[in-house]
Amino acid sequence: MSAPDPIAHWNEPERVECFASRDPDHRLVELVEALPYAQAVRVLDIGCAGGRNAEFLARHELDLQALDAAEAMVVRTRERVAAVLGEEQAQERVVQGLMNDLSRWENASFHLVVALGVYHQAQSEAEWYEALAETERVLVPGGRCLVSNFAPGTGKLHEPLELIEDTRFLYEGMHDDHLCLRDADGLDQDFAALGFAPETPTRIVERQTEERRRVTVNALYKKL
Repeated sequence: MSAPDPIAHWNEPERVECFASRDPDHRLVELVEALPYAQAVRVLDIGCAGGRNAEFLARHELDLQALDAAEAMVVRTRERVAAVLGEEQAQERVVQGLMNDLSRWENASFHLVVALGVYHQAQSEAEWYEALAETERVLVPGGRCLVSNFAPGTGKLHEPLELIEDTRFLYEGMHDDHLCLRDADGLDQDFAALGFAPETPTRIVERQTEERRRVTVNALYKKL
């Protein structure tokens, strides 16, 4: 039996449209609207999903690059960015790729990395650390990384995700894949090890339905 494909469910049309239908992240909106010269900011949207944030960034004239591992998400994001920048620019700026391999971009290429709901998709702790290291590499000194990441406690109320034996924060996931779940202290520590400091206090946000709980760490880090 072949191993489950952790990307497959992100290409499902219903999932693509679910993400595409969402408003831009409110923390990103606040961050961008506070910029004195948005046009001078080069930004990388990692895990751009259905393009809700990429389109917002393009409309606000930031120098956008966007990346996603799922082909269907890339296609949908290109459609939205093309409506702002044109087809040719959308093809160049929105690409398919992995968060732990940003080799298409040089060191210190970006002022801002947007990583909302993406790092926890790492399928191993090694991939987790590779992704964070790549983010650090492509950011300029003083650059910022806007993060949201699932934390322990996320999952079905009566069927919690289980920590995989001999790992520190790798859990059996919700779609037959894995999830890297870090609490606030752990996330701060991992970024601190790469030379980042919180620009605002890192926060835990919890939402619960009758069946599920979602625990998210929200952070904004600055590269020192």
